[in-house]
Amino acid sequence: MFGWIGKAASPALRRIGAEQAVACAAIHAPSFAHPWSAAEFESLLAAPETVADGAFDSRGAALQGFVLSRRAADEAEILTIAVGQRHRRAGLGAKLLAAHLAHLSGYGVRALFLEVDEANVAARTLYARFGFAEVGRRPAYYRTASGVKSTALVLRRALA
Repeated sequence: MFGWIGKAASPALRRIGAEQAVACAAIHAPSFAHPWSAAEFESLLAAPETVADGAFDSRGAALQGFVLSRRAADEAEILTIAVGQRHRRAGLGAKLLAAHLAHLSGYGVRALFLEVDEANVAARTLYARFGFAEVGRRPAYYRTASGVKSTALVLRRALA
């Protein structure tokens, strides 16, 4: 989406809830070999321990990307982050992650974890930019669309 002088319009970043389950599933599907259903997103988004942020078009109507985490005491885990195919490589993932880290910090989260496929170079680059460090590995954790198993890297970042 472009503004009136040809510059890319900034996305509207805000918290999301179960009303965005269908949109989340639609964005998630082309991004993962085994995508989550709208019902799974609805359940996660309705849970009180879930923190979810979305990026919307400049009118605030169409979801372009999202990130979901689950809180437990002073820790949280990023469950998933996805950006719609038309909005990739424009910095939207970084904007979402920055806003999400601020929200989690506001909840008193002191440590954030996530798992990422070691073959997902784009995601690993994003997480490295935000200071995540590898703290573990899970061999044969992910099953790719072709059925091949791949290793998950466990990453951690301090928030406080």
